[in-house]
Parts: sequence; C-alpha cells; structure tokens
Amino acid sequence: MGIRSFLAFELPPEIREQIRAVSKELQKSNLPVRWVKVENIHLTIIFLGSVDEDTVDDIKEKATFVVKRFPAFKIRLNAVGVFPHWRRPRVIWIGLNGDIDRLSNLRDELQKELKSLGFMPEKRPFRPHLTLGRFKGPLDRDEDMKWILDRYHDINSDLYYLNELILYKSDLKPGGPVYTKMATWPLSKENLGAAP
Repeated sequence: MGIRSFLAFELPPEIREQIRAVSKELQKSNLPVRWVKVENIHLTIIFLGSVDEDTVDDIKEKATFVVKRFPAFKIRLNAVGVFPHWRRPRVIWIGLNGDIDRLSNLRDELQKELKSLGFMPEKRPFRPHLTLGRFKGPLDRDEDMKWILDRYHDINSDLYYLNELILYKSDLKPGGPVYTKMATWPLSKENLGAAP
C-alpha cells in the first residue's frame, strides 16, 4: 500500500485569513459545493499520487537538488474561478498572481527530476490555484455562479512570500483528509532578483 502524497506550499497566515473570509461568504450561497476546510488549503505544485515508501528518500533527494536553486516566491490572491466552465463547474478556486512564471519553472524542474523515478510530467500549463470546494452536483441556476464570479473577479491582497516547500502525506479519513509533513525545504528570501 503506497503513501498518497504531494508537493505543496503552506500558505502564509495572512492569506489563509483572507481565504477564510471569502470561503465564509461563498458558503452563504446556494451552490451545491463540498467546501474544503481552510486549514487544509495548500498551493499544490505536484500531486505524486500513491508512492512506495522506498521511493520517498529519492523524492526528497531530487527535490533538494531543485529547490536550492530557487529563492522564495511572492504571491497575492487574484480572483475566484471554476474548472472546467462556469455553466458546468466541478471545482471552485481562488487564483494567484505574482511570481507565477518562476513557480511554473519550479514545477517543470521538479517534474524533470522526478521523471527518472517514474512520475509522468503533467502536460497542461501550470495554473496555480487554491481549491475552495468541489461541486456535488449541477447548478440549480447559472446566474448564481455568474454573480459570484462577477463579484469576486478581482480580489486584492498584499504580496506575501511562499518560503517553504513541503512533501505531504495525505490520509483519507471519514472526516476529511489529514495531511502530515514528511519533509520541508525552506526557501531563502535573499537574492530575489536572481530567479532561475
């Protein structure tokens, strides 16, 4: 039985509080959504899936090699959106902007290194987002979704640092997933001009 795991950034407390406020507002809507607990929201860089225990040390080694070349990332909240389409939404999320190109480079470099361990790279372009909830069924009224997307199309937040990449283990429990840190990689706030 493998370890369900993923590489992600923990969010700064200030951003988490802003997400909590938005999520609380959205939960007053009639959307048929199963909302994610705010403390469980991360910025996932790579979902690894089920990993053999023997492979964990190799993943750590590859990540260490890549992460040391990247200083901390600056991000801010952007807008609420849905995948795949607002008339047929499956996931509702908050987008990010800031050092997105560098975050995309980090993901690509990690994928390149992890490929040798059998992890297949994600082909789609990296669109960093924070999942707020997943739809349990179709919308009753399209207008409800359109109104929410219009209202939250421009969330302004300050710039905050993402300065620690984490390898998480995810255990699916009846009350929702429980995440445990298996490894962490601090990123320096120095040399922010010297991005790879």
